[in-house]
Amino acid sequence: MKQRSRTHRRITAQQIAAFRLAGHHLLGEKGSDAVAVCRDVCGVQAQLMPAARMNIAARTQGLAPAEIDAALWKRRTLIKTLCMRQTVHLLPATEFHIYATAVRRSRVAAVVRIMAKLGVTAKDRESLLRVMLEALESGPVAKGELTARVRRRVSGRVREWMDRVWNASRLALVEGLICYGPDQGKQVTFVRVDRWLPAAKRIAERDAQSHLLAGFLRAYGPATLQDFSKWSGIPIAEARATWEGAADDLEEVRTAGGASWLLRKDMEALRNAAFDGPAVNLLAQFDSFLLAHADKTHLIEPQHYKKVYRAVGQISAVLLVRGRIAGTWRHELRKGRLEISVQPFAALPPGVRRGIEAEAEKLEQFLGATSTVRISRS
Repeated sequence: MKQRSRTHRRITAQQIAAFRLAGHHLLGEKGSDAVAVCRDVCGVQAQLMPAARMNIAARTQGLAPAEIDAALWKRRTLIKTLCMRQTVHLLPATEFHIYATAVRRSRVAAVVRIMAKLGVTAKDRESLLRVMLEALESGPVAKGELTARVRRRVSGRVREWMDRVWNASRLALVEGLICYGPDQGKQVTFVRVDRWLPAAKRIAERDAQSHLLAGFLRAYGPATLQDFSKWSGIPIAEARATWEGAADDLEEVRTAGGASWLLRKDMEALRNAAFDGPAVNLLAQFDSFLLAHADKTHLIEPQHYKKVYRAVGQISAVLLVRGRIAGTWRHELRKGRLEISVQPFAALPPGVRRGIEAEAEKLEQFLGATSTVRISRS
């Protein structure tokens, strides 16, 4: 990539870690509310809603779980949908159409390739989407009921595809036509986006992807084109055009690990980023902070990698110390008691232990429970 000629002193790994943590409201200033957090980190991953709530709480002060649910289901200022990498995210509702436009082409293409292997035609897909929207005409419908309603009205080829995917609503989700609605008991529901959110102005795909790239670099930079492609799920050939279009706004950052890039306007903040104290964070499963970069060596030692990045895409809850993964942790909430068990990778100094206890107190307040903490020997 062509960059403006400009020389900077070498940036350290500690500066980068502090910059990223600050951007995630995990160091210093906390986010004002759930919507602000989801905006600033470019979406909170939400395969497991309890974990998503805890990861929002880790970035705010004095937030209650009910406030997150109210933003989703009452005020509708947050939206739950498939987005980057075709995984479930919580996004600011005002930016939903930007995100959906940015990733739609690549997401739809991935689904269509699978459908085509089963003989599903373009006409079949059009029929499926029409039937899906008609089934949701009157409001939220539980996943099982929606599948049953749609199944009766589509071709055998589409029914075979529905039998093979975890979510028969996937095509409509990646098209941005539907999103998740409020749960009915233990079942998720789906709703039509055009009934759930106010109408929004159309945005060109390149503009949407440029917005996505700028947000990504604010939250996860310095980063590379490969990082942006992996994080967004946009194929690298497609992502490269957006990346090169932003060249005048980017600054190269040199570290011991090589070159990466940041928004030029954020360089001063990166140079001034620093730690004051041990900087301890307890992050729940699937935290977005862990998922943005193709190379994870800045986060974790290779010998501990599989303890966090586990089989079938599972991501463990982690103990962060100054932006690096220093262990994993689990919790159980039973009858008002919150039991936290931390498994560090190495012996922890007293300052980190105090930081864990402080994090446990915040979780205790968020979940309305009395906590006990057990730290295993490494």
